[in-house]
Amino acid sequence: MDHSIWSILKSKACAISHASTDSLKGALKKAWEEIDEDVLRAAGYKLHKLDKGPSETVTLNRDDALHYYRQMQPLSISEAANIIQMLRRMETAGSNLYKEKRIFGFCHLYSGQEAVAVGIKSVMEEDDAAITSYRCHAWTHLQGATVAEVLSELTGKMTGNVHGKGGSMHMYQRNFYGGNGIVGAQQPLGTGVAFAMKYLKKKNVCFTLYGDGAANQGQFYESINMAALWKIPCVYVCENNLFGMGTKAERSSASTEYYARGDFVPGIWADGMDVLAVREASKFAREYCISGKGPIVVELATYRYFGHSMSDPGTSYRTREEIQEVRKHSDPITGFKSRIITAGLVTEDELKQIDKVGFRSYIIEGQKGLYIYM
Repeated sequence: MDHSIWSILKSKACAISHASTDSLKGALKKAWEEIDEDVLRAAGYKLHKLDKGPSETVTLNRDDALHYYRQMQPLSISEAANIIQMLRRMETAGSNLYKEKRIFGFCHLYSGQEAVAVGIKSVMEEDDAAITSYRCHAWTHLQGATVAEVLSELTGKMTGNVHGKGGSMHMYQRNFYGGNGIVGAQQPLGTGVAFAMKYLKKKNVCFTLYGDGAANQGQFYESINMAALWKIPCVYVCENNLFGMGTKAERSSASTEYYARGDFVPGIWADGMDVLAVREASKFAREYCISGKGPIVVELATYRYFGHSMSDPGTSYRTREEIQEVRKHSDPITGFKSRIITAGLVTEDELKQIDKVGFRSYIIEGQKGLYIYM
């Protein structure tokens, strides 16, 4: 247990025991039940052209813990446990719809990478923007589309968030600029969005996400050169999931230190499977940009469980054992779940209830809605 828990327990127990006749044991038990915040450690960082990086000590409260968890898996009990789980289940539903031949064309799933989107979203202000590649379902939901709208868009229905016109790769929401089908196309677009923010004197940033494969595109270097020259508030986020389609990063990149690819632009490497590390790195990057210093590069080391797209089995260039090993030891959901239970922020029963009641009914309702408009 973290020393911070003991200090909180001690202060609460003393207050309780002075105010009543509770025994010390009873006071400690009651104090434990009142714990709603803890200080945890995020995974370490690597820095490029920075003397100081994000904090490795992270304060996490109960509401945020539940919210992130739900997102990575909205209904509400209190909102981190929510979102990671929601994204995972939504992508599983997308996988099933594709296998049922109800989704046509390309379908790129985000399973395994949920901590990246959830961590970044947790530090975004209302008028901050995001833009990403064709692997965009998760971001579409985080930026306001319901699960039903995302699944409807995947199947080409009018009830989709862009009325069935965009499909898997071209989804949009307020302050979310896609969903871009061309590899690396979002890099100059995101730079332009951030330039508009600077021009309008807004204290906002654009998170421009791309993969390790797109990091080798020439437009990345053109974009970051302009951003550095004009001090544009753009956070360039490389989601390094280790494979550009079926090619390992080591085979396509002379240097796999993507956080240093900006050369004269500072960079941070963080563990993209740790939602708290992502949160702190994103917070640091955002503050750096709005301070007027210009762009920054953030590399988030992550992993995708499915193939590049649903037409790719994903096992011809890596083994099933490798995928299972990552799921077992580095999964962003199970890892986060273990940490928040150990910290005493939530109980296992609470998370089981979220899983049992909330997500299944939400996803099922989203899928049912598809049949109405067939």
